[in-house]
Amino acid sequence: MKQILMAFITLTFILGFSPVFGADVAKIGVVDFEKILKESSAGKLTQKELNQKGEEYKLKLNTEKNSLDALSKAFEREALVLSPEKKIEKEREFRLRINDFKKMQEDYTKELRRLEIEMINQMQKDVFEIANAMGKDEGFLLIVEKKTAGVIYMPSNVNITDKLIVKYNAKAAKKK
Repeated sequence: MKQILMAFITLTFILGFSPVFGADVAKIGVVDFEKILKESSAGKLTQKELNQKGEEYKLKLNTEKNSLDALSKAFEREALVLSPEKKIEKEREFRLRINDFKKMQEDYTKELRRLEIEMINQMQKDVFEIANAMGKDEGFLLIVEKKTAGVIYMPSNVNITDKLIVKYNAKAAKKK
């Protein structure tokens, strides 16, 4: 009887305190920011705005290029009848316009890149805020971004990107 009682106490002790000694399962989430950029409503809106701005710049550049082409053709027609001094002056003016056109191209490219970085940084800030809130609310130990974290393998059940897109779309809709 003493052995049965001792075995019962030992068993109760082991079973009763085993959760204390057991490790918690780490809840880890992975977010794919590129997918958020492509599939979220805010990401699509950002791409649309950038495309519109790019088209606007492209139209301005095409207008300037057409003007340069017309100027070049006019110069070719007049070149035979112009005095050498006038010819040199017109060539100089044409080179200056070409340089202005190249500068305009560079400026537009830089401006588009700056806008893209600014918009993506704002989206990233918003997504990180939502991810932080999700981490706290849903008890995640760790949430990493797929590309920057160097994730090589992950089971599909740790990818919380779709859930985050839904919350981000809701937040973006409230802003509008």
